[in-house]
Amino acid sequence: MLTLNNVEVIYDGVILVLKGVSIVCPEGKITTLLGANGAGKTTTLKAISGLLRSERGDITKGSVELAGTRIDHMRPHQIVQRGVVQVFEGRRVFEHLTAEENLIAGAHTVPDRKRITERMERVYQYFPRLKERRYQQSGYLSGGEQQMLVIGRALMSEPRVILLDEPSLGLAPMLVEEIFQIVQRLNREQKLTVLLVEQNAALALTIADHGYVMENGRIVLEGAASALRENADIKEFYLGLTEVGARKSYRDVKHYKRRKRWLN
Repeated sequence: MLTLNNVEVIYDGVILVLKGVSIVCPEGKITTLLGANGAGKTTTLKAISGLLRSERGDITKGSVELAGTRIDHMRPHQIVQRGVVQVFEGRRVFEHLTAEENLIAGAHTVPDRKRITERMERVYQYFPRLKERRYQQSGYLSGGEQQMLVIGRALMSEPRVILLDEPSLGLAPMLVEEIFQIVQRLNREQKLTVLLVEQNAALALTIADHGYVMENGRIVLEGAASALRENADIKEFYLGLTEVGARKSYRDVKHYKRRKRWLN
C-alpha cells in the first residue's frame, strides 16, 4: 500500500536527516517504526504526508509511493485526498472548537453531507466518549479524550493509510492500552493500513505485524514484530531488559554502541 524507496531528506539545503530510508507498509497491516528521539521518525512521516516543505525540508533522493503511484511531489491536501492522513504528536486539537466541530473539520475532503454524518456516527461507535463530549469545547477535554479526538478527526477523511505519531505520549497506561486496542480494531474491521511511530516499543510490537528500527536517519533493523520482540538488542536498548531478564539502567548503556550484528 505504502512504500518509501531509498528516501533522503535534507533541511535548509544542508542538514541531512534521512539517509536512504526504505519502508514497506503492506495493505491492511500495522507497521511500526521504532527509535529514540531525534532518530528521524517524525521526519519520515512528514516526508510521506508532504509536510516537509512547511519546515524547509525536501526529499532530495528516492520516492514515496501509494499503491504504486508516486505522491512525494504532491501537496499535502492532495495526499490527504489520495487517502493518507497524519495524526500528529501532541494531540493538536482545535481547542476553541467543540469535539464535533473538530470532527467536521477533518471531513473537509468529503463533499457529501450525508457521508459526513455517517462517518461521524462511525467515529462515535469507536469512541463513545466523544459522543458524550460532542458539544464540549475540545480544549477542556482530557488528554486521552483529545487523543481519541485527533484519531477520530483523521478517520473523517476516510483514509486508506493513517500515520500515527507517538499516540501514547503523555497518557496514563490504561488510556494508552485503550487507544491501542481501538487502533487494532480499526485495522481489523476497517482494513486500515497503519504506520505507527512509537517509543513504547513493547506495546507497539504487541499490536504491529512488522517493525523497523531507525537510528540517526537510517533503518538499522527490520523484521516481523514477533521476531523483534525476541531480539536481544531490542530487549536491551528499547525494552530495558538484559539477556537474563533483569532491568538495566540507561545510564549503564550510555555508550549506546550496537554490537556488529545490529548493522548487518
